[in-house]
Amino acid sequence: MKSGSRGYAALLALFFVGIALENMGAVSAAGGSPPAKRMSCPRWSPCFYRNTRCPAECPSTHPWNPRAKFCYLDCYSPKCEAVCKKIIPDCNNKGSGCYDPRFIGGDGVVFYFHGRKDQHFTLVSEPRFQINARFIGLRPEGRARDFTWIQALGIMSGSHRFTVDAARAEQWDDAVDHLQFSYDGEPLEIPQGHRSSWTSPDGDLTVERTGRSNSITIKLEEMAEASINVVPVTEEDDRIHKYQIPSDDCFAHLEVQFRFHGLSSEVEGILGRTYQPDYVNPAKRGVAMPVLGGEDKYWTSTLLSPQCNACVFTPAGTEASNILQVAEN
Repeated sequence: MKSGSRGYAALLALFFVGIALENMGAVSAAGGSPPAKRMSCPRWSPCFYRNTRCPAECPSTHPWNPRAKFCYLDCYSPKCEAVCKKIIPDCNNKGSGCYDPRFIGGDGVVFYFHGRKDQHFTLVSEPRFQINARFIGLRPEGRARDFTWIQALGIMSGSHRFTVDAARAEQWDDAVDHLQFSYDGEPLEIPQGHRSSWTSPDGDLTVERTGRSNSITIKLEEMAEASINVVPVTEEDDRIHKYQIPSDDCFAHLEVQFRFHGLSSEVEGILGRTYQPDYVNPAKRGVAMPVLGGEDKYWTSTLLSPQCNACVFTPAGTEASNILQVAEN
């Protein structure tokens, strides 16, 4: 009796394996890729009425392969079409902030903003949310300014606050995770591993790892998305730019790229101003390092302070009249 049961189980297993192989063959015959996902936009967006299929090159919005491109539908694009994007930040495209730090604005113009080491500046401020950055850096003897990098981001929306920062490291190790998080003042643990994720209790904020370590995406529902990588200052960069990086600190920092949804025309910030509909970028074209100022307008006292001389965000439960403008530091 037991022998008959085992034989029946074996036949049943072979049956299901056969079905699986048949399905795989059908997929292969159709072009070797899984069916592309259909994408649609939320009701509040200009592309709401469009229903778009992901390209065959990137059929998934959340690929299991961390090196694969993902399907992205920009619900504010005039074309309303799904395109393939890199999971990691694209430092040569709009909305990025990388290196010492070099930004590419919403207008597509490249510019540098130096700021000052160990200080905080507002990257984006609009009525619904604000994103601040902490700069780290050093000033070699004889230089007139600091070399700076983005070490942390503070995101505020409603009454909630989220931070992500690159932990200090003497020597860089790709296998070690350098990301640290907090939510509403409490440390937040997000297990390592590709596709590991966390969502805030109100569902408005989602953080997902896009690699085993050191890479994440942040989604602020219906407002903004950010792709983030932690990287060190490499020996090659140090040699080329003469940073004089010390032997006990690799200056781990963030590479970021933002995508925004439905920004107010009042948007401000180092990066945010370049998304104003009538903004004319004063950065000099054709020079090696076009620099934009604004330290006086966008300096803020802490990573999670909504106050700066040009900020327009007001936390929930706070009267706008009670937000004091910060004097020049």
